[in-house]
Amino acid sequence: MPAWHPVCPYETLKRDGYAILELATTAIAVFAVEGEVYAVEDACTHDGGELAGGPLEGCTITCPRHGARFDLKTGAVLAPPAVVPLRIFPVRVTAGRVEVDTGG
Repeated sequence: MPAWHPVCPYETLKRDGYAILELATTAIAVFAVEGEVYAVEDACTHDGGELAGGPLEGCTITCPRHGARFDLKTGAVLAPPAVVPLRIFPVRVTAGRVEVDTGG
C-alpha cells in the first residue's frame, strides 16, 4: 500500500536541484533533473555516506567520498567501488508539491 510523504514544493526542488526527506530510519534524496524527479536512498551502498550534494551529471550521481556512480532512474551502479544498486522510490508531483512513496 502506498505511503506518500510530502517533500517540498516542486519549484523549490527545481531551484535547489535536490531535497532530503528524513524518515525515522531512512534518508531519501530527491532530485530534479531535466524536468523529471527521482528519489533514491541517500546512502552510498559502498560505505553509507550521503550522496546528496555529490556531483550530478544528467541522471548520474557521484558519491563525494569515494567516487562510486549511480543511475538515479534505476539505482544501478555505474562505477565502483560500489557494487550494490541504490534503493529507488516512486515519486510524484501533486498540486505543485513533490511526494515520495515509501511503501508503508
